[in-house]
Amino acid sequence: MRRDRTRTHSSTPVPSPPRGRNRPCDARARDVTAPEEEAISTKEETIEFEGEVTEALRNGMFRIALDNGHETIGYAAGRMRRYRIRIMLGDRVKVQLSAYDLNRGRIVYRYK
Repeated sequence: MRRDRTRTHSSTPVPSPPRGRNRPCDARARDVTAPEEEAISTKEETIEFEGEVTEALRNGMFRIALDNGHETIGYAAGRMRRYRIRIMLGDRVKVQLSAYDLNRGRIVYRYK
């Protein structure tokens, strides 16, 4: 037996939902520059000190005697490694320390 095939869809096209700028506002389309979100995206403040390398430790770490009398452990920052800047005992360096952990820091500059 053969059935009569009838059209289930109308011949007029159904409009699709708007795209781009005319799309209705949803969670993804909100303005990301809201004032409360700007404070979250700022970088963490660091404290910079100058000191002298006193000891070379394992894994590229160095013990640094800071000018204010404290001692910290530091590692070479990414750009120091990228440009293959060598750090030797007795070198004067600039160290960035986080406000949360003053015992470890990044060596960001080697003075000549």
